[in-house]
Amino acid sequence: MSEIVIYTIITVSVIGIIAAIILFFASQKFKVYEDPKIDLVEEALPTANCGGCGYPGCRNFAEACVKADDLSNLYCPVGGNEVMKNVAEILGKNAVDKEKQVAVIRCSGSYNVRSRTNNYDGAENCTIVANLYSGDTGCQFGCLGLGECVDACGFDAMYMDEETGLPVVIQDKCTACGDCVRACPKDIIELRNAGKKDRRIFVSCINEEKGGIAKKSCEVACIGCSLCVKACNYDAIEINNFLAYIDYEKCVLCRKCVDVCPTGSIHEINFPARKIKPQKKEKSENPDLVKIAKDKNSSETKE
Repeated sequence: MSEIVIYTIITVSVIGIIAAIILFFASQKFKVYEDPKIDLVEEALPTANCGGCGYPGCRNFAEACVKADDLSNLYCPVGGNEVMKNVAEILGKNAVDKEKQVAVIRCSGSYNVRSRTNNYDGAENCTIVANLYSGDTGCQFGCLGLGECVDACGFDAMYMDEETGLPVVIQDKCTACGDCVRACPKDIIELRNAGKKDRRIFVSCINEEKGGIAKKSCEVACIGCSLCVKACNYDAIEINNFLAYIDYEKCVLCRKCVDVCPTGSIHEINFPARKIKPQKKEKSENPDLVKIAKDKNSSETKE
């Protein structure tokens, strides 16, 4: 009986040793080499894992940076230019500076300008509502007001305004990661260049209906009147599907489009208050004509 036990232990041990040897050689044969620079780049990243760079996480982005010939098409929106310079220094490559971006809400249809047509009673989720119907107001394009974008923001850079029912972006906290953009089923959120002195001009509307219909559903809707296009001297505005759009790459922030917009759908952010122009004084009357008129009146009185 003891011999059987001994043979069993020896057999199992031999099988284990052979299996270990096979696994060792197999691991060496199929070993995947990983560049140690990936770890260094990952440490330099903010580890937000937000996906704003276009990759599932910071580890994947770090791997892409190491494997890329240059970094011109790779950018971490959370870390910005400073982080990309550190990454470039680690890899011995050149980083390309990019404009800081910030999320903007392209809908200004608050409760007082967009009347409700029904009362929604269901799951408090924008995606669910968007899949069910067009919303509880006359505008089928506008914000649903349930805050899915706020829930998606991992940087506390957004909140819902109770008075307007619209999301508000906190510029100082916004990292332009794009999570809110991807979360919005209505596509009313856009990443735009922050602009000089953090000033921006954009059309805060995405309604693609004809002017009269759009105006009926929302008082501040873009009606596609083309007045902004005519006022712009830099070809920065175009109209598609009855909706104006301002190209932030071409816009010089002259504000002429804001002045001519009849519905106020073009928004200007962080600009100083406009100076009130003094009214022009009426031209003084010609003293000679005044004297002639007085003489005439006096002569008529004497008669």
